[in-house]
Amino acid sequence: MNFKLTLQYDGTDFHGWQMQSDERTIQGEITRGLTLLNGSPVVVHGSGRTDAGVHAEGQVASVHLQRDITSEKLVEALNGLISRDVRIMEATTVPDDFHARYSARGKTYIYRIFNSRVLSPFWARYAVHERRVLDLPLMRRCAELFLGEHDWMAFSPIQPDPRDRVRTITNLEVSQRYDERGQGTILELTVSANGFLRYMVRCIAGTLMAAGRGELKEDAITRAINDGDRTSVGATAPPHGLTLQRVLY
Repeated sequence: MNFKLTLQYDGTDFHGWQMQSDERTIQGEITRGLTLLNGSPVVVHGSGRTDAGVHAEGQVASVHLQRDITSEKLVEALNGLISRDVRIMEATTVPDDFHARYSARGKTYIYRIFNSRVLSPFWARYAVHERRVLDLPLMRRCAELFLGEHDWMAFSPIQPDPRDRVRTITNLEVSQRYDERGQGTILELTVSANGFLRYMVRCIAGTLMAAGRGELKEDAITRAINDGDRTSVGATAPPHGLTLQRVLY
């Protein structure tokens, strides 16, 4: 049977998604638990890799199991075998040709910024601390520049083949709210696209933060997007502010 797994994890203590022989990873943790359940080795496919320190609210994986088990039992049993900083939220049976990565049509990420003088300990693992006041209207105007299909060469320090750098951003919103528990303001950059290059969202987040601090102007960001001018891009934002919200199929 082929199962689609929806999972959440706190990426702080993981070395990213992809399995590594000498490091703790999410794929490795899920594979270990499923191998015990299945009674034989399994191959777990993720919708994509998340880097060390990046979190997920809606990561998706797929796996073929030989064991006859219901979706409900699979969730209960697997959560009993894996560590508590990763949880299987849902399991569903899917057609044999479903693949978590190759069947995906798009993804949505959220980058969170705790924009207050004091960083709440409740947000220290999940949002980047920015003490300076950010120009929210300017960040929103700059966010509109990213919409559409572009070659995102300037926004990925790791450069793939030119044919693989084109992606379409369908939505990029900059929202703000006051968090009662953390007693501070949180900015959320929500970005959806048909795919992302490695570090692309973090590069966009760093660029928008630089604009909000008055360090980058709109024309510089336009040059980076249209001409691949990497000198006009802000510093890559830290990984712990990034969360994979959902995968679209």
